[in-house]
Amino acid sequence: MSSYGAPPILDWGFFKLLFVENSGMAMGTQLNDVFPFISEDSAKLILTLFRLIAIVGLGFWLWDSIKKQSSILLQWALALIFAGALGNIIDSVFYGLLFSDSYNGVATLFPAQGYAPLFYGHVVDMLQFPLVEWDWPDWMPWIGGQHFLFFQYIFNIADTAISTGVGILIVFNKKIFGKK
Repeated sequence: MSSYGAPPILDWGFFKLLFVENSGMAMGTQLNDVFPFISEDSAKLILTLFRLIAIVGLGFWLWDSIKKQSSILLQWALALIFAGALGNIIDSVFYGLLFSDSYNGVATLFPAQGYAPLFYGHVVDMLQFPLVEWDWPDWMPWIGGQHFLFFQYIFNIADTAISTGVGILIVFNKKIFGKK
């Protein structure tokens, strides 16, 4: 990730606009963190290829649900998940080619050579809602004296679309998938 820990572009306290390049998955987790025997480059390629296969499956499911005139909630949920996944895939596949390195500076659009080859780009995350933060009292075991920030995670609009679509599937599960 680049620019992590850098001052936010916009800081309203409860909302921060940042620029963070995420080379992994949710919360910056990388596949080689879970499977340490995989190299970082191989892990990134596997993740991108998995995303591409998943988006094809999602696309067919969405197309089929529209064609069969399935529940409108299912169609909306799948459309949100598909759109969010597509946005993250565009970053993951092409971002490294289209931009120069942005460490300690502003990236250049369409440089002679991007910072990463095809399929190895980073996903840009920019939204953070740090709702509450405090320091744990020193007398507490294990966590005493540590700083705590509730909802520290940084995400993007595509992540929000995916989460909303999955939320619709979970909350309205019986209505969407119930037997007719």
